[in-house]
Parts: sequence; structure tokens; C-alpha cells
Amino acid sequence: MKKAEKKMIQGELLGTRIVIWNPQDGINLYRLGFYGKPIGIPKPKPNQDFNAPLTLDLMEGLYLLEINKIEIINSKTGKPIEKKDLIELASKSHKGFKKAYMVYKDLRDKGYVVTPGIKFGADFAVYEHGPGIDHAPFIISVRDKKDLMGPFEIVRAGRLATTVRKQFIIAASSVKSKKIEYLMFKWFKP
Repeated sequence: MKKAEKKMIQGELLGTRIVIWNPQDGINLYRLGFYGKPIGIPKPKPNQDFNAPLTLDLMEGLYLLEINKIEIINSKTGKPIEKKDLIELASKSHKGFKKAYMVYKDLRDKGYVVTPGIKFGADFAVYEHGPGIDHAPFIISVRDKKDLMGPFEIVRAGRLATTVRKQFIIAASSVKSKKIEYLMFKWFKP
């Protein structure tokens, strides 16, 4: 007797979002690592059930596609989207996508929960356990290793991170070398 094949979770690409229409699949992805946002529920609790589609951004979608958790269907053609096509789309809509994705993937692979950090003036907010369980202890700004960062920029980022009680980290990455260096700033009062 053959073992039943596990059905792949299916998402539909709509513009720059991926929608998981099946609410139970959405719950499963959310609980897998706080992926996506259920429509109409701003801050779902970790064990909360919801009866709504889940939306993923392109970075989350690419990561879940790479680790074989989802299949993404083109809403116009009904055909599966390949990784290279998703990267191309994401690169057009998100400046520096490849560098940012390297950092996102590295952090997810290390077991962190990574969410957009725009409200903190950074690329990512990083949790050790997840939203609703702990607060994100880190905010990360993705930079190229060749970028220059002036003292005003560093002080501004540090003051913001201190205000929201987070550690400010620069992730310096290089797509060519595929290496990432994390630089954490510690602020102290003299």
C-alpha cells in the first residue's frame, strides 16, 4: 500500500503578494514560523485560529518555495511560478532584494522569526520566538559591504533602536561572495 502524498500548500500570486486562500493552510503556515498576515487580523495570537486568507510578501513566499512548503500559482496563467521568476519579480519591486533576501534566509535558517522592520526604520525586525510571544530584540539594516555610513546615520539608528528597546544590527552582505557579516552596536551612557 502506497503512502498518501502530502498535498502541497498552494498560494496564488496577486501583484506582489501571495495569497493562501485556504484558511487551514494559512493557519498551518502562520504556526510554522509566523509567516504572513491573515487578512483583517492585525496581530493574531500564536495559537489563534482564523477563518481568513493569509497573505505573504515575496520574501516569505520565496523562502517557503525554496524549503518546499508552498507552491505558488500565477493568477493569470494558473501555472506554477518558478523560483527564478519570483526572484525577477521581487527584484523589480524591491530595491536590493537579493541582498535583503540573503539576510532573511540566513536568519530564518538559524531559527529566527523575521518580519518587515519598516516601522522601526529598518529592513527587518527579528524575534527569537515570535510576535505575541516575545518582543523583537533586534532591528536589522541590510547594507552592501562597500556602503559608507556616516556618523549621523549611525547615531540616528542607534537612538531609534534605544528608544524602542532593540539592538541595532547592520547586516553587511555581498551577493557575489554570498557572505554576511553582522555588526551589532551597543549603546552606553557615559
